[in-house]
Amino acid sequence: MSDIKKISSTELASFLLAGAALLLILHSGLLAALYSGLLVYALVHLIAPALSLRMSNQKAKLTSVAVLGSVIVLLLTLVLWFPLAFFLSDDGSYPVLVKKMADLIELSRNQIPEWIADYLPESAEALQQTLTAWMREHAGQAKHIGEQTGRTIAHLIIGMVIGAMAALYDTTRIHHFKPLAAAMHKRVVNLHQAFRQIVFAQVQIAAINAIFTGVFLLLILPLAGIHLPFVKTMILVTFVAGLLPVIGNLISNTVIVVISLSHSLSTAGLALLFLVTIHKLEYFLNAKIVGTKINARAWELLSAMLVMEALFGIAGVIAAPVFYAYIKSELSQAELV
Repeated sequence: MSDIKKISSTELASFLLAGAALLLILHSGLLAALYSGLLVYALVHLIAPALSLRMSNQKAKLTSVAVLGSVIVLLLTLVLWFPLAFFLSDDGSYPVLVKKMADLIELSRNQIPEWIADYLPESAEALQQTLTAWMREHAGQAKHIGEQTGRTIAHLIIGMVIGAMAALYDTTRIHHFKPLAAAMHKRVVNLHQAFRQIVFAQVQIAAINAIFTGVFLLLILPLAGIHLPFVKTMILVTFVAGLLPVIGNLISNTVIVVISLSHSLSTAGLALLFLVTIHKLEYFLNAKIVGTKINARAWELLSAMLVMEALFGIAGVIAAPVFYAYIKSELSQAELV
């Protein structure tokens, strides 16, 4: 029988506290705050060493890391603000979006079967009336979504500030932790490493996905004489949605197929065929990129996502890759797997 690494009572307590904290985060809807904090923490840790090497003075290091953290928080806040500013602007206002949706419906009306066309609004006014009726019917849900969106944005900003403060403390001070604090700090470091591995791998995957989609939309379709609207927007949506494992591809694919439908049914079918083929090929690439980072196979991640979705919904799907990578890292360090 092989020897199993002994775990001290202090480490066991830190594992239980870390597990309880992660469950509480999921149950309380604080995943956005956790991820935004970890993102800022990871970025500061990535850049700060280069600054620290050029500075021998402790005060200078402290100032430079503080400025770095502030700049990162500001940039990420601006990234959040731009989409909101777009929808508040004239170009992204409700009437303009309704008109664009009506135009797409009108263009696709002759390309789809009659039994589907019968269910589509006949004009921008009809579409607006349909949307208004739906909003009145679901006013309570719409209000809840608005409130939840505001809370999520607040959580993101607060999480980024906490992450910057934690990184500032962690990169500019020499720590002398008590046993439990040291064990908890190790849990945080391992979670940070798991998050960094998954997120940077997912950014790589999203970039590859956006490049393939760009080649299809900007090169292949125009060569075939097909010019779709909103091409740059679709590529951007593909990259941003691609940051979400699995569900991101479903979002971007739906957007591309719906817009392709405005040209013709055959174009939509061609787009769907291309996207399915590309994503099947990317499946192996994704498994290699993510699996190499965390030493996990694709079926392990998919199983974790399935279980987490059943327990926590969409938040569970988003949390699953990072949480699974973290748990596997802890088990590997304890020599249990």
